[in-house]
Amino acid sequence: MILFNDTELFTSGQGGRKEFDMPDTDLLLIDGFFSKEESDYYYETFLHKIKWRESEMEIFDKKVTIPRMIAWYSEKENIETSQNNKWPEELHTIRSKVEKETELNFNAVLLNLYRNGKDGVGWHSDKEHNIGKNPLLASVTFGETRLFRLRHKYRKNLQIEIPLHHGSFLLMAGTTNSFWQHQVPKTARNVLPRINLTFRRVL
Repeated sequence: MILFNDTELFTSGQGGRKEFDMPDTDLLLIDGFFSKEESDYYYETFLHKIKWRESEMEIFDKKVTIPRMIAWYSEKENIETSQNNKWPEELHTIRSKVEKETELNFNAVLLNLYRNGKDGVGWHSDKEHNIGKNPLLASVTFGETRLFRLRHKYRKNLQIEIPLHHGSFLLMAGTTNSFWQHQVPKTARNVLPRINLTFRRVL
């Protein structure tokens, strides 16, 4: 929900933890993982200080600009990007909290900026060539609430829809990436920007 007043743009979720009892998946949602004050600060900081850039992908032998802005930080050299890999202090702080929660270590993060409802990401599973089979993907959201949808690759009747609120945390583990696809659909609603950080372990 967006509150149009001078003091508040985004509201966080109701808080709490939820695990999803679905085949071939290991999903954990923590609503209110970051406080409203923390979420507001990170949203404003990343929106204005990150060097967002456009990116292209190849579809049917044709390069197209993806409908969102990105930034990539990694502690390993990555020949696919020219991103300056000096991590902002805020990213270190968020990563520390994510690692404490998951008891895992992450060495890279992909930041996505969904500028409005025309930005989104289509159905896909993350490529395994640099993150391994059955990777752990830890996702944090700041800003506008957008829907995160998942569908089983082989059992088409199995679908999940999760609204990711300001300050929420979602962990995709186990065989989720192998058996499920996910997307952030576009919307005709007049929505404000959403920033998503996905921490991962690059091999």
